Amino acid sequence: MVTAVLVSLAVVAAVAAAAMTVTALVARHQGRVVVVDVAWGAALTLSALAAAVVGAAAASGDRGRAWLLVALVAAWGLRLSWHIHRRSGDGEDPRYERLLGGPLDDVGMGVAVRKVFLVQGAAICLVALPVTVGAVLDAPWWPAVVVGVAVWALGVVFESVGDAQLAAYRRQPRATRPAVLDTGLWGWTRHPNYFGDSCVWWGIWLAGGVASGWVAALATVVAPATMTFFLVRVTGARPLEETMMQRPAYREYAARTSMFVPLPPRRSPRGA
Repeated sequence: MVTAVLVSLAVVAAVAAAAMTVTALVARHQGRVVVVDVAWGAALTLSALAAAVVGAAAASGDRGRAWLLVALVAAWGLRLSWHIHRRSGDGEDPRYERLLGGPLDDVGMGVAVRKVFLVQGAAICLVALPVTVGAVLDAPWWPAVVVGVAVWALGVVFESVGDAQLAAYRRQPRATRPAVLDTGLWGWTRHPNYFGDSCVWWGIWLAGGVASGWVAALATVVAPATMTFFLVRVTGARPLEETMMQRPAYREYAARTSMFVPLPPRRSPRGA
């Protein structure tokens, strides 16, 4: 069992390294590192598939649950990669320019590899831990799998519906559409897509880590916790709102709407 876990960890690390190497080559060709966002979901899907293959080859773990985890990650990851690819333009994301200290052509690939691609590769290995471990272990706590799938489904609904509502808002003429999107899920949380992303990985942790027993649960809880921290503080909501808060309409929206966890809208402050 321990050997299968170690092999699974090594194989997933190799998949992450290969995925980020290919992505770095694409980034150099295009002159922008934002392509790593498209690769993120696809790389995690490949990692889950690799872990399931290791479990099948080693004849260890619960085969049905291993392939269920692959399905959960693939449904989330491939949708996300396609969505980001479809909406991406030709330029660089300002977040990455701030991270790198300038455009890719100015700072060079060495900086991009160190600050983006190595970090993303390590993040893939970390976030994939519940799948990497769960794919090669038995699942004695099957109720955790059921609850995990339910939490995962909630996350997918929030992420996909939130993205669809945002896309519909952006299709409206700029001159006539509301100053901010504050209807639908966006009336309950300022970042329904990030909240949904977090739920997806807490659900996968329940199905992959908790269902494998308390040792696996404790060993892998760092994955959804880190994912949530990054979605809120590092690469998601906070960096995005540094720009958005410059708009008075968005500040008023923020005053009445929960940042992350969905909550009923608050009344606008008097005089806002």
